[in-house]
Amino acid sequence: MLYRESIFITGFPGFIAGRLLERLIKPETQYFLLVQPQFVRLAMTRIEEIAEVHQVDLDAFVIVEGDITLPNLGLPNADLETIQYETTDVFHLAAAYDLGVGKDTAFKVNLEGTKHVNDLALSIKNLHRYNYISTCYVAGKRTGRILETELEHKEGFRNFYEETKYLAEIEVDRLKSHVPLTIYRPSVVVGDSETGETAKYDGIYYLLNYLRRAPQILRLLNIGNPSVRLNLVPVDFVVESIYELSRDRNAVGRTLALADPSPLTTSEIFDVLAKDLCGRKSEFQLPQRVAEWFLHTGISPSVTGLPHHGVPYFFISQTYDTALADDLLTPHGIACPRFPDYVSNIVDFVEENPTLTGPQASRLPA
Repeated sequence: MLYRESIFITGFPGFIAGRLLERLIKPETQYFLLVQPQFVRLAMTRIEEIAEVHQVDLDAFVIVEGDITLPNLGLPNADLETIQYETTDVFHLAAAYDLGVGKDTAFKVNLEGTKHVNDLALSIKNLHRYNYISTCYVAGKRTGRILETELEHKEGFRNFYEETKYLAEIEVDRLKSHVPLTIYRPSVVVGDSETGETAKYDGIYYLLNYLRRAPQILRLLNIGNPSVRLNLVPVDFVVESIYELSRDRNAVGRTLALADPSPLTTSEIFDVLAKDLCGRKSEFQLPQRVAEWFLHTGISPSVTGLPHHGVPYFFISQTYDTALADDLLTPHGIACPRFPDYVSNIVDFVEENPTLTGPQASRLPA
């Protein structure tokens, strides 16, 4: 069969990559899915599910065993040449997304891996678009308003995840004069705004599960910060935005923040969760200094469920300007939903799925 388009995706069968693949399905299109050998069986199962739901011939999906950490992605020459000549669009999602990731792994996967994908993008003969998924947290320890046009800084980072995603974005950004490219910076990705579905419980879910232990009691003392905002975006907003912008010529050469233009403070998020769980908000506000001190103590993770590497994200005094993304998304009818409008779906999913099962991998997107 002849295909009009061939899409190359890294990060499959990760949660976001899987949902994006479903959104990208259309006639006369084939999909090259870069999959690490240990995830091939899982990838095959996921593809069979997607093909059945969307009534697509399985032949449209090509699992390519490889690894972004290897030169040429570890692909045999024949496979590499096929991808170079047939691919029209690249979506690079694979990364080590763990905030507690070690230095060696972070640099090998996020930085060196992205360099290898960059090399592939440069070698593709008929590239329509290279779509790179970065993160708002390339801003590191910067404070204040972060513009989409800003990248390089000397403020430092909280962990190797931030640092290596920053260095990787610099490498990708340098390609803007060489290939049609769009960089996407999601903020903190949470579950689907309609179904609540997610792949793992971290970030805001630490706070949710803390409150779920005894909501009527724990909601009394608000441990959030009334002066710090935590930017949350549902996965369906992120996927739909990437899908539409990847086809929008006006997005070429742009770096776009996929974030909530009006995020809540962590104190407000605490109250939104508490009200949904038990119908009432907090009564008292824990002083910021006391909250931050306690969350860094040795006993805190066992009490709150929040690991130490996640603490700084509840005290980051930075906001993400979304003017460029908003301008491009508005004609497509896309806007980030407000957290209070879909919090019930997030909470319901967690209540129905108190534990998540299935393989998790540091190199797969959340």
